[in-house]
Amino acid sequence: MAVHSAAHPDHPPRRTAHPRGAGTNAIMTEANPGLAARLETPRHRLAEEPVPAAVAYELIHDELLLDGSARLNLATFVTTWMEPEARTLMAECVDKNMIDKDEYPQTAELEQRCVAILADLWNAPDPDRTLGCSTTGSSEAAMLAGMALKRRWRQRVDDPTRTPNLVMGADVQVCWEKFCRYWEVEPRLVPMQGDRFHLDAESMLPFVDEDTIGVVAVLGSTFDGSYEPVAEICAALDRLAADGGPDVPVHVDGASGAMIAPFLDRELVWDFRLPRVASINTSGHKYGLVYPGVGWVLWRDTDLLPRELIFDVNYLGGHMPTFALNFSRPGAEVVAQYYTFFRLGRAGFTAVQQAARDVATFLAERIEGTGRFRLISRGDELPVFAFAAADDRVDVYAVSRALRERGWLVPAYSFPENRTDLSVLRVVVRNGFGHALAESFLSDLEAAVAELDQETGAPRQSGSGGFHH
Repeated sequence: MAVHSAAHPDHPPRRTAHPRGAGTNAIMTEANPGLAARLETPRHRLAEEPVPAAVAYELIHDELLLDGSARLNLATFVTTWMEPEARTLMAECVDKNMIDKDEYPQTAELEQRCVAILADLWNAPDPDRTLGCSTTGSSEAAMLAGMALKRRWRQRVDDPTRTPNLVMGADVQVCWEKFCRYWEVEPRLVPMQGDRFHLDAESMLPFVDEDTIGVVAVLGSTFDGSYEPVAEICAALDRLAADGGPDVPVHVDGASGAMIAPFLDRELVWDFRLPRVASINTSGHKYGLVYPGVGWVLWRDTDLLPRELIFDVNYLGGHMPTFALNFSRPGAEVVAQYYTFFRLGRAGFTAVQQAARDVATFLAERIEGTGRFRLISRGDELPVFAFAAADDRVDVYAVSRALRERGWLVPAYSFPENRTDLSVLRVVVRNGFGHALAESFLSDLEAAVAELDQETGAPRQSGSGGFHH
């Protein structure tokens, strides 16, 4: 074990204990056996007195044992496992404020390296003219992209009596509906129809007009994991503009798929190779393999981000242009994103994402093979798939509740308007969920269905057990 000199500037001399009232708050450090058993945790107001740190930790730690196991959560897209080295880096950076670029210039440098790496992954035609930034997640990134779309439309249409609209499929994440409500944009949701569960070129065009600020194409639907056909959507808009119609930009919501397709679907054209794609967002804390919360948004060209949306501040020291809904936010997740890029490289990311897709397609095939369910998607785009009951004997909501009793969180939900008749279960496969856990899940799924078969008088299609999509 290394011994550090007391004179070393990074290791000041250890302070000796002081008596109470002599410069330290001794009550926060002294041992008090049995105190934890006598205390109640505050629920509605602060306690009158402080407690030792170890006691506060013990009580809160014990309460958190009631949370579910992240590894068994097949509902969330958010990363639930990182390497110890990444967690150490994050702990070392937990006090760094991402906005304070003068104080933490190297953290700001790592952010720009991440933007450059994403620009390369997404095939930006001129990386020197690509702009981007980190955010607290893909929802904030989507808001920023939507603001840029609206502002560019307003620059073209100087008529306050006209209402902007945004065209998107009914499968979009709720953040886009939030954007429309908060920024007074008409949401034009293209409904699902039959077995078409997301936006396509044909269904999109009737919703586009001169007041459309953009079309949102989703690379990886949260409903079933499928990619929307970005290239076909762009081609249809190209033809519309060439025929004298409106020239409408496309934003790609790649919350999940923008971290999958560059590694597993390299021949798929969905990104900045399409000139009509103005901006792309993604979640670093989903298939970017970083703990929450970090997201990213990039614009293919500086001209696509209106200058008036960027603020310059200097009261923290130095000159800092900022474009974000939040101001202060932690830098640890940005550092963790750079660590993941550095650590894995292209080959490592490809291996991790391929492993997740392999488990997803394996599970989908096995579940289909039971004969009790039919697949809505197969996990061969996002490592995500949805499946419905093959007949009326299986209630997906009851299956979801039975799996929860075994520790698995598998959401059951109905599809949006026009297909509310379709109720499904969905499985999200993330890094760390391997074949061994997949086999355990299959065993529990089969046991849950068998138990439900044995119940008499059980209600069918009993409705949601509290899951909100």
